[in-house]
Amino acid sequence: MSNIVELRPKSIPARLREASRDRTLIRLWRDNLEPGSFTGYVAALGKDRFLLWTLGDHIGFDGYFVLRYRDVTRLQTPDQDVQFLERAIALRGMNPEWPSAFPLDDMSEAIQAAQLMAPVITVYLDTEAETETVYVGRLLAFEPDGFSMQEISTNAEWLLEASAFGFDEVSALSVREPYALALAEVAGPPPQLDHTQPGQGAKP
Repeated sequence: MSNIVELRPKSIPARLREASRDRTLIRLWRDNLEPGSFTGYVAALGKDRFLLWTLGDHIGFDGYFVLRYRDVTRLQTPDQDVQFLERAIALRGMNPEWPSAFPLDDMSEAIQAAQLMAPVITVYLDTEAETETVYVGRLLAFEPDGFSMQEISTNAEWLLEASAFGFDEVSALSVREPYALALAEVAGPPPQLDHTQPGQGAKP
């Protein structure tokens, strides 16, 4: 008499660990937060979050994203278009690289590490809206439960007041996104803050 063992589907973190180990190009969705998807390589793994080297629709580097495991609703490993995408990556001379070490288990450390990699970072907040709210700016300081930033508007203008955010609101963090870097390039050096004006960001 043989015993039948029911194989349970692998969890999202387990599949991402395999993709990281095998350097597999993946595609993932966060349907509860946004309609789009991410394609890329898993660059680092933490307890609750992971770092993704992302490939944009233009078949170019689209930034590093810190994402939460719990937000991933669907995962393709490998990406269904992996043969085309990896051939395009090779033909374009791209060599996906990522930091040898990136802190993921402490959000303040992740934010600080990201800020050291580029003049601005992008913060995604999980709010009551249908999709995440997004802020681009530079880190100013840390608070007990959050941090403050000086934002850049969608018109590439630095705001003159600080915006405060809570760590528990952050659903994703990105650095070296081409759009954010373009905003920083057009905006130029940040001006001094006007400390008489109240902050406009989400409050921790």
